[in-house]
Amino acid sequence: MTGGPTGLNGRLSLTSVVAFGISYMAPSLVMVMFGVVAATSAGTAPTAFLLATAAMSLTALSYAKMARRYPASGSAYAYARKTLGAPAGFLVGWVVLLDYLFLPMVAWLVQAVYLNAQFPAVPVWAWMLLNAGLTTLVNVIGLALTDRVNKALTGAAVLIVLLFAGYCLTYLAGHPPASTTAPLWNADSTALGVSAAAAVAAYSYLGFDAVTTLSEEARDPRRNIPLAVVLVVALGGLLFASVAYVMQLVHPGGEFDASDIAGYTMSVQVGGQVFADWTNLAGIVAGFGSGLAVQLSSSRLLYTMGRDGVLPKRFFGALNARTGTPVYCVLLTGTMCFAGLGLTLETATSFINFGAFLAFTAVNICVVVHYARNRGSGRGAVLGHVVIPVLGACVTLYLMTQLSGRALLIGCCWLAAGIAYLLWLTRGFTRPTPELTMDEERRRADTVRA
Repeated sequence: MTGGPTGLNGRLSLTSVVAFGISYMAPSLVMVMFGVVAATSAGTAPTAFLLATAAMSLTALSYAKMARRYPASGSAYAYARKTLGAPAGFLVGWVVLLDYLFLPMVAWLVQAVYLNAQFPAVPVWAWMLLNAGLTTLVNVIGLALTDRVNKALTGAAVLIVLLFAGYCLTYLAGHPPASTTAPLWNADSTALGVSAAAAVAAYSYLGFDAVTTLSEEARDPRRNIPLAVVLVVALGGLLFASVAYVMQLVHPGGEFDASDIAGYTMSVQVGGQVFADWTNLAGIVAGFGSGLAVQLSSSRLLYTMGRDGVLPKRFFGALNARTGTPVYCVLLTGTMCFAGLGLTLETATSFINFGAFLAFTAVNICVVVHYARNRGSGRGAVLGHVVIPVLGACVTLYLMTQLSGRALLIGCCWLAAGIAYLLWLTRGFTRPTPELTMDEERRRADTVRA
């Protein structure tokens, strides 16, 4: 079909991009993660979240720098291609696919498991198909609808968390805490315990990088995308740490009957059973926005790799003539729900973190290489372009060491498959790796129209 769009259309405001990032991170995750983080940190969950915010901010600053230089929807994949070369970029993109292909499936599976727990008459697979189908439908219809729905759901998700925090404060008015500083540091606190808890809390921040996949659909991307990356981590960290502090006041220390459901147990404690059930249900429904944002970013990465010819261009590099969206990529990510029908949450989540942390490390390296190649100078330049990204890379490599053996095995097997595919694609490096061009005329000629 001719006469269709020649590229992604930049219409998203800064507010919209930030909303997608916050939704991707899922605001209610602090209520889910609190028990585990508090138990690991011996009752200093807010300190662990603050440390995690600082740690992830190092990598967020690197993403912001690269997004300003290369406003392309490929995110870490595009940055590595431009900075480290096409073969390295290909492998980074391939590893990121492990994250982006399976993360929508994980988001839908989490929602399906919780919905099944509340409505056991409906099986998990039915909730899974319903969630994936609705999300895919919204993303196929177009970016404008996706933006409106996501803003509404993100607002609802934040409101639910704040409502819960309000109930906690009301409870504290009648049950004053023995200490207001114990949640930050107490007699049982240790640097090792807090750092281990921060490593757990860091998983709550996965997704801040996803806003860079919207670079070609945002207004003034050289300004708004870097700013959005930093704002998502800062706002998310502020929300997580503040709510964790209030929760830690309600439940001092790190001892729980069941740390994995501590958030729900506290909802019953501060608001009663009815409040807890309705808050849980509302949080699940609001979590639909997270699946929406995850699928959106995943489809954009697939589209960019298809546009470059790294993936089959006729399928992955196609834009729908009416909506201007990569419909085939959206549909493909939607079908990934079938892969999750027989999986447990533990198995499903083991797929994704390897790719995320490896991509974070690569982006930090890109900042250092870009700085060295362009002969940057000055004390501030060294701090921002060498010291901070090196620290960021160390943090993300450390987080990789905390992954399970299964996650590392799956990640290494996926990477090996990517190396084999690269060898086939280049015929043993006798042909060049398909290269990204930022030239608009070349892009217009190469874009396939669905």
